[in-house]
Amino acid sequence: MKTVESEMVVAPIEGEKLELRRDVTVWGSYMWGYADVGADIYAALGLVMAAAQGATNIAFAFAGLVYIMIGLAYTELAATYPVAGGGQYFTLRGLGDFWGFVAGSALLLDYTIDIALFAVASMGYLNALVGFTTGVDLTHVSVALGPVDIKAVWLAESLFLIGALIWLNIKGIRESSLFNEIIGAVDIVTESTIIVFGLLLAWKPELLIHQWTFEFPSLDRFMYGSSLAIISFVGLESISQAAQETRRPATIVPRTSVTLVFTVFIFALFFSTVSLGILPWNDFVGHEQDAIALLASRIPLLGIIAGPFAAMLGASILAISANSGVMSASRLTYSMSRYGLLSDWFDKVHSKYRTPVRTILIFSLIGAAQTILSFLTPSAMDTLGNMYAFGATLGYTLVFISLIKLRFSDPYSPRPFKMPFNVKWRHSDRVVDVPILGIIGMLGVSTILFEVVLTHPLGRIAGPAWVIACLIYFYWYRRSQKIRVTSTVKRDWESEQIEVLTGAEEWEMLEDYKEALAERDKKILSAGTGQRIGRS
Repeated sequence: MKTVESEMVVAPIEGEKLELRRDVTVWGSYMWGYADVGADIYAALGLVMAAAQGATNIAFAFAGLVYIMIGLAYTELAATYPVAGGGQYFTLRGLGDFWGFVAGSALLLDYTIDIALFAVASMGYLNALVGFTTGVDLTHVSVALGPVDIKAVWLAESLFLIGALIWLNIKGIRESSLFNEIIGAVDIVTESTIIVFGLLLAWKPELLIHQWTFEFPSLDRFMYGSSLAIISFVGLESISQAAQETRRPATIVPRTSVTLVFTVFIFALFFSTVSLGILPWNDFVGHEQDAIALLASRIPLLGIIAGPFAAMLGASILAISANSGVMSASRLTYSMSRYGLLSDWFDKVHSKYRTPVRTILIFSLIGAAQTILSFLTPSAMDTLGNMYAFGATLGYTLVFISLIKLRFSDPYSPRPFKMPFNVKWRHSDRVVDVPILGIIGMLGVSTILFEVVLTHPLGRIAGPAWVIACLIYFYWYRRSQKIRVTSTVKRDWESEQIEVLTGAEEWEMLEDYKEALAERDKKILSAGTGQRIGRS
């Protein structure tokens, strides 16, 4: 039964700015991340298998190790700065307005592609379920449009799902989070079941060794596959995006993020390893849209039930990943608008639902447009996967640089979680912990970005074209505000941090922060007094 308090909406005072509502619990925070990251293996397994062949699990392992470092970086930053905006906000604070906008545009590409890719993949699994139960293959029902055959039913289903998710997110974060929590919990059980019974009933280690030995890809194909494998780990940003709507984020975010990082890494590594020991890699070619369902259907005894059930769960978990894309795109642009990187037109919160309605509509519709365009190419899944990898790796590279920079420029903000393995470095009058894993992670994700640019013909054209188009808008908007494109607007980050920690009810962090600032000011005052005495 809902309480009166849960239904109450406080009327805003006239002229008061509406803010996002803190409604996400610890389980909801975890599931926001799992909805985005946990679903990725459903979309990525077939794509990576077709590229990395017998080395698929090695490609996932390489991308996964980089992902662990990305996860640790996001955990530190989101717990330290629990506001909407994620990587864009961290880069804005660390590197200034221009690079903050670049990071925002790269991540916005990711989120709009997230909506498109996972809506398409979700409907691919739904069609696999229909195929299991009726024998009808809706995925390949096509309509000729000039020289292009468009898979019309699959496209229409994907657009319908995007429309439903727009309504869900306008309705509110609580309803959207609840949707994630229920389906995500069932999916974790299902994925574990497929792995366990696949190992017990169908896995052949000799097939795995054979594929490692005789089906190993060329270096070019391995690079292509490992760069696609990173899309299995994109989405941890969702926890950061929901931090401003999470209760006690400094306490919740580290627990949920670290747990999520290792959950998803283990699932991705096990799924790819089990797959190579059950089926030849080329059996997955043509099944990019329903690879997990194909794998489940080949488990002896259970396959007749496991295949359809995996298809049903794949459709559901991919739908909540697309749902997380809608949420993240809207929160990202909401944040960029608040900090003057986008027009304040985007900074509108619905008076009843307290959700950023304009950003939800605009960027979800961009995701719908990307869906339509992808169906004009030979493989919608591969096209969207290429774009997804570019946006993620560019954004993550900037986040790592910002993490390192903020250790020096903002040593006063309490960090309830720090990336492990730090080296002491004296900087000015303070000792700074330099994150060794942050440096390694930056080099790792930069390597994957290089692989994307080198091996993805579409990604190296369309990805930079998106960022350039966004920069053209940024140039126009800054000119209209009479601000130089490369300049950084002066902001009172210290007052904002106090306000953020107060709103999050992180009283211990707030007290530590104020004490650190007071100690700094005392040293500055003492140094100034000493200089005046010396001159006199």
